[in-house]
Amino acid sequence: MKVPISWLNDYVDINVKPEELADALTMSGSKVESVEKLGEDISNVVVGKIISLEKHPNADKLQVSQVDIGRGTIQVVTGAQNISVGDYIPVALVGSTLPGGVKISKGKLRGIESNGMMCSGKELNLTEEDYPGAGEYGILILENGLTVGQDIKEALGLSDTVLDFEITSNRPDCLSILGMARETAVTLGVPLRKPEIKVEKEEDDVNEYASVEVRDPDLCPRYSARVVKDVKIEPSPKWMRDRLKAAGVRPINNIVDITNFVMLELGQPMHAFDLEYVKSKKIVVRRAYENETIKTLDDQDRKLDTDMLVIADGERAVAVAGVMGGANSEILDTTKTILFESANFSGSSVRITAKKLGMRTEASSRFEKGLDVENTINAVDRAVQLVEMLGAGKVCKGIIDCYPRKAEKKAIKFRPDRMNQFLGTSIESDFMVNVFRRLEFTVDEKQMLVTVPSFRPDVEREADLAEEVARFYGYNKIEATLLSGKSSTLGRKTFKQKIEDKIKNTMMACGLSEIYTYSFTSTKVFDLVNIPADSQLRKTIVISNPLGEDYSIMRTTTLPEMLETISINYNRRIEEGRFFDLAHVYLPKDTNAGELPEEKPVLTLGMYGNIDFYEIKGVLEELMDNLGITNYEFQPLKDNPSFHPGRTAYLIINGKNAGVVGEIHPEVAEKNEVPQRTYLSTVDVLALVENSNLSVNYKALPKYPAVSRDIAMLVKDEILVKQIEDTIRQYSGKILENIKLFDIYKGKQVPDGMKSIAYNITFRADDRTLTDEEVGKAMNKVLNGLKNNLDAQLRE
Repeated sequence: MKVPISWLNDYVDINVKPEELADALTMSGSKVESVEKLGEDISNVVVGKIISLEKHPNADKLQVSQVDIGRGTIQVVTGAQNISVGDYIPVALVGSTLPGGVKISKGKLRGIESNGMMCSGKELNLTEEDYPGAGEYGILILENGLTVGQDIKEALGLSDTVLDFEITSNRPDCLSILGMARETAVTLGVPLRKPEIKVEKEEDDVNEYASVEVRDPDLCPRYSARVVKDVKIEPSPKWMRDRLKAAGVRPINNIVDITNFVMLELGQPMHAFDLEYVKSKKIVVRRAYENETIKTLDDQDRKLDTDMLVIADGERAVAVAGVMGGANSEILDTTKTILFESANFSGSSVRITAKKLGMRTEASSRFEKGLDVENTINAVDRAVQLVEMLGAGKVCKGIIDCYPRKAEKKAIKFRPDRMNQFLGTSIESDFMVNVFRRLEFTVDEKQMLVTVPSFRPDVEREADLAEEVARFYGYNKIEATLLSGKSSTLGRKTFKQKIEDKIKNTMMACGLSEIYTYSFTSTKVFDLVNIPADSQLRKTIVISNPLGEDYSIMRTTTLPEMLETISINYNRRIEEGRFFDLAHVYLPKDTNAGELPEEKPVLTLGMYGNIDFYEIKGVLEELMDNLGITNYEFQPLKDNPSFHPGRTAYLIINGKNAGVVGEIHPEVAEKNEVPQRTYLSTVDVLALVENSNLSVNYKALPKYPAVSRDIAMLVKDEILVKQIEDTIRQYSGKILENIKLFDIYKGKQVPDGMKSIAYNITFRADDRTLTDEEVGKAMNKVLNGLKNNLDAQLRE
């Protein structure tokens, strides 16, 4: 919200510098984002009047002019061809500065002295919206009647300072100059001067010109209107144009400018209808018909639906309520009779309509925050008052006001002691009462009740009253104190949070980079990872108001997002990548019963480049070790359509499926534009949490030596290494310390369908040195077990 200080000064006497005002308002809760001094980079540029023009004696395309600058006449040589004697133009005098750091000095052009420079709109950093003609080629021609010698910044309305506020959605009252003036007055401790709204002369009866019917009061609680006849459409006076431009609004004509002026001043959006084009001279506020169309003021055809509110006449829609007017009733140069609309519309309805139509306007951005229903009469009266002031028409007597259900005012109990206890202060009750009254709250000191004004919907309870007191008392004045109470609790992380931290630290220690991905996705991603049509993963939570088709559902698998990350990096010629994502999938429950989806935490790993299956499996093994999980194993997985059938495994923890790890299916790699040898893993985080053991037990260094034995055996190809290791552990007894696979061989010396496996087995006892006899017995049991269980043959 841009607020010119000169406009604020109409309602409150500002006795501090702009920067000090910005700081004070920010501290009282109205955050100032920037302080802009208009025309700050323009100096010593004045309004000049061309007295004479002569052709340059030494150049065909140059002219020598004499320019009156108020305190004398100067000679300026120019190449401009769009100027004439009598024109008012901006003149940069010798020593002046222009936007961009340009400095003007005395010089000669083809032997003729030039004591300044005539300026174009571009050289003053102006656009067509800033001043008519500023966007045209050549010198900027000013309107006649300006004071010769006047500073150009004053002439063009560039001498103001503008505060740009960040207005929060709960403070629609601050979306107006008057609202910010109220905040300023209380902050600075000075009186507030409201504009006196009064119409001096009225003719005829408004009911002779128009009538209003509100068919949907739930979407339009109040509709107020006044009529003006004998309208004269012309440019607004300079003071109004300057105000609008400084506030960021482009002047158009006197009637449209009046509606914008009132919107900025009082915070009430308005619209003006040409009554000549309103059929039956009747305004009907209703829901749109299904597939009804309207051409709005931006010349776009809009298709409407029954959830949208429109302003209609007896035959058609003439405006989209709270958003934009229709082209079929806009103000034209020939307009003679107008109806000023000042209405209150449902904020949620306006927001939904604007979003559906893709047209967020100044009006809709205000309505959607919830405006003051009591402000419509003030606004429409102010509009016709300005019409009368500008001589733009004759005001008809009376107001059409449809207000079926009057809003009730809120009264809140006021307890100074309780508020001081709440704030940790000792503020006098007189100060509190004064703050409330200056904010236009009504205070009943006998019953200790505060009645909240209708323009403050954010104040709902006693805590909100305390906030009003605190922000004007000064947050910086409230002393810092230690926590008080019977007991205090030291915050700490839950076991689950500790495990998640451990997971992240382990992943980063293994060289993986953490990524963050969206939980919103599209139904298209299921095909990218070969999810079958009848899979439970295709049953999703659908977003009711998605940002677009690509973000229309809540994800049930994290594989597509990981593959997208790998694809982006791979296609940017990054040769190797290792990523992990600790996120959630959303699995629907019984939506008919209103149950929320299951938010299941999932650890997703993705790796490509100079990597194989054993590397990503090793990362998981390192994670299991760091989390103290010992009862886990990997089992072959061949029927997951997203993964390669021969290079994928289940992660089994304590006998339950906890995840999957492997190389992606070649079809999936092609669809997602990632390398063929891309490895992914998904792990159920809750399974990790349930089986983790972070307690560390001390184990003394061994006192007795170890004994190692190497064995090599022939087994069938389908025998897994895990089966061999499980058999060795089963028959080795308590003296087994370690098993290490050191060779797998297939070649000429090995029969077809067989493979050679070699292990180093280490034995050790905690209480003695093992004898050869003990180790021999253990090895014999191992060899017999391998032969009987796996049909293994010992290689000599």
